[in-house]
Amino acid sequence: MKQAKGYFGRRKNVWTVAKNAVEKAMSYSYRDRRAKKRNFRSLWITRINAGARQHGMSYSQFMGKLKANDIELNRKVLADLAMNHPEAFEAIVNKVK
Repeated sequence: MKQAKGYFGRRKNVWTVAKNAVEKAMSYSYRDRRAKKRNFRSLWITRINAGARQHGMSYSQFMGKLKANDIELNRKVLADLAMNHPEAFEAIVNKVK
Protein backbone atom coordinates (compact mmCIF):
# COMPACT_ATOMS: atom_id res chain seq x y z
CA MET A 1 0.00 0.00 0.00
CA LYS A 2 2.93 2.33 0.61
CA GLN A 3 4.00 1.95 -3.01
CA ALA A 4 0.49 2.88 -4.23
CA LYS A 5 0.60 6.23 -2.41
CA GLY A 6 -0.40 8.99 -4.79
CA TYR A 7 -2.39 6.76 -7.13
CA PHE A 8 -5.91 7.87 -8.14
CA GLY A 9 -9.19 6.37 -6.98
CA ARG A 10 -9.36 2.80 -5.71
CA ARG A 11 -5.80 2.14 -6.86
CA LYS A 12 -4.55 3.80 -3.68
CA ASN A 13 -6.73 2.25 -0.96
CA VAL A 14 -8.21 -1.10 -2.13
CA TRP A 15 -5.72 -3.89 -1.58
CA THR A 16 -6.26 -6.00 -4.73
CA VAL A 17 -6.54 -3.02 -7.08
CA ALA A 18 -3.49 -1.37 -5.52
CA LYS A 19 -1.48 -4.60 -5.66
CA ASN A 20 -2.27 -5.04 -9.36
CA ALA A 21 -1.47 -1.39 -10.12
CA VAL A 22 1.87 -1.57 -8.31
CA GLU A 23 2.84 -4.85 -10.05
CA LYS A 24 2.06 -3.36 -13.44
CA ALA A 25 3.97 -0.18 -12.61
CA MET A 26 6.99 -2.21 -11.54
CA SER A 27 7.00 -4.21 -14.76
CA TYR A 28 6.75 -1.01 -16.82
CA SER A 29 9.56 0.63 -14.87
CA TYR A 30 11.82 -2.42 -15.36
CA ARG A 31 11.08 -2.50 -19.10
CA ASP A 32 11.48 1.22 -19.60
CA ARG A 33 14.82 1.47 -17.79
CA ARG A 34 16.15 -0.69 -20.61
CA ALA A 35 14.20 1.12 -23.33
CA LYS A 36 15.64 4.45 -22.14
CA LYS A 37 19.13 3.24 -23.00
CA ARG A 38 18.02 2.36 -26.53
CA ASN A 39 16.27 5.71 -26.96
CA PHE A 40 19.30 7.72 -25.90
CA ARG A 41 21.66 5.73 -28.14
CA SER A 42 19.33 6.42 -31.07
CA LEU A 43 19.24 10.13 -30.21
CA TRP A 44 23.03 10.31 -29.99
CA ILE A 45 23.43 8.57 -33.36
CA THR A 46 20.99 11.01 -34.96
CA ARG A 47 22.87 14.01 -33.59
CA ILE A 48 26.28 12.67 -34.64
CA ASN A 49 24.93 11.90 -38.11
CA ALA A 50 23.59 15.45 -38.48
CA GLY A 51 26.91 16.93 -37.37
CA ALA A 52 28.94 14.67 -39.62
CA ARG A 53 26.78 15.41 -42.67
CA GLN A 54 27.39 19.14 -42.21
CA HIS A 55 31.04 18.32 -42.92
CA GLY A 56 30.40 16.01 -45.85
CA MET A 57 30.54 12.61 -44.16
CA SER A 58 27.95 10.02 -43.26
CA TYR A 59 27.63 8.60 -39.77
CA SER A 60 29.10 5.23 -40.72
CA GLN A 61 32.09 6.79 -42.51
CA PHE A 62 32.73 9.06 -39.55
CA MET A 63 32.54 6.29 -36.95
CA GLY A 64 34.71 4.01 -39.09
CA LYS A 65 37.40 6.66 -39.41
CA LEU A 66 37.25 7.38 -35.67
CA LYS A 67 38.00 3.72 -34.95
CA ALA A 68 40.76 3.63 -37.57
CA ASN A 69 42.45 6.69 -36.03
CA ASP A 70 42.15 5.29 -32.48
CA ILE A 71 39.99 8.15 -31.24
CA GLU A 72 38.02 6.68 -28.36
CA LEU A 73 35.12 9.03 -27.74
CA ASN A 74 31.76 7.52 -26.97
CA ARG A 75 28.55 8.47 -28.72
CA LYS A 76 27.29 10.50 -25.77
CA VAL A 77 30.32 12.80 -25.85
CA LEU A 78 30.32 13.06 -29.64
CA ALA A 79 26.62 13.98 -29.68
CA ASP A 80 27.20 16.64 -27.04
CA LEU A 81 30.07 18.10 -29.06
CA ALA A 82 28.01 18.08 -32.26
CA MET A 83 25.14 19.90 -30.54
CA ASN A 84 26.81 22.32 -28.14
CA HIS A 85 30.39 22.74 -29.37
CA PRO A 86 30.37 22.60 -33.19
CA GLU A 87 33.90 23.99 -33.49
CA ALA A 88 35.28 21.14 -31.36
CA PHE A 89 33.28 18.62 -33.39
CA GLU A 90 34.62 20.16 -36.60
CA ALA A 91 38.18 19.73 -35.29
CA ILE A 92 37.51 16.03 -34.71
CA VAL A 93 36.05 15.66 -38.20
CA ASN A 94 39.08 17.40 -39.74
CA LYS A 95 41.42 15.16 -37.79
CA VAL A 96 39.83 11.96 -39.10
CA LYS A 97 39.54 13.11 -42.73
